[in-house]
Amino acid sequence: MAIQLLAGKRGVIFGALDDQSLAWKIADVCHQMGAKFTLTNAPVALRMGPLAELAAGIGAEVIPADATSVADLETLFQKSEEILGGKIDFVLHAIGMSVNVRKKKSYTDLNHDWMQKTFDISAISFHKMCQVLYKGDHMAEWGSIVGLTYIAAQRVFPDYGEMAESKSLLESFARSFGYHFGEKSHVRVNTISQSPTMTTAGKGIPGFLEFFGYGDDMSPLGNAPAEDCANYCATLFSDLTRYVTMQNLYHDGGFSTMGMNPKLIK
Repeated sequence: MAIQLLAGKRGVIFGALDDQSLAWKIADVCHQMGAKFTLTNAPVALRMGPLAELAAGIGAEVIPADATSVADLETLFQKSEEILGGKIDFVLHAIGMSVNVRKKKSYTDLNHDWMQKTFDISAISFHKMCQVLYKGDHMAEWGSIVGLTYIAAQRVFPDYGEMAESKSLLESFARSFGYHFGEKSHVRVNTISQSPTMTTAGKGIPGFLEFFGYGDDMSPLGNAPAEDCANYCATLFSDLTRYVTMQNLYHDGGFSTMGMNPKLIK
């Protein structure tokens, strides 16, 4: 039986799609550790994936919501409080999408309408989510908000398109809202910069399999598996990390600090 690190905690998890998604792995671990939560994704995403069946297996309710819609977010958090029986202790934002990346558009030939859509879905949704939580007073004292990000926010990865800028924006929103939430109700806000992970979304990035191997070879510990990222998220949702806030936390097997690994030049 898993350690009941999150016993009594109530949460909302964004972005779970199928059993390969990082958000689902996190939801499964949170369930094992005693948390209660609702799951949410865009209505179109819910039609594409088996989330309802997965959620039924752990007794979690699924609430469709467009994360770019303030009205949907307000309804989501109000319903979640009713279902869970109180204010929210933790929220996970695991949302990211780029039509430019899906269409394999070169960084020097991006469609800017699609770029704006990427920013809206992948980053501005985080600010909207935090703003609705803040103004609606939905978060419990000493709660925790976590967004998933990637090192392309700081480094150049040519095939990642404008998702790189989107992740930079997400991380900045987390730092800024971390100040405001901390002052108001001791809620902390952090981002986790995760290794390349074999998810449905990740596999859609051009050259992902090759890059996954590169990251694994570069990192002294290898790429961090999804299950370990889920465990790390659980610690940030727990009371063990009450004074960790406004941080971008690398969970990448050491990749972010490496310059060169001799394995790559043999």
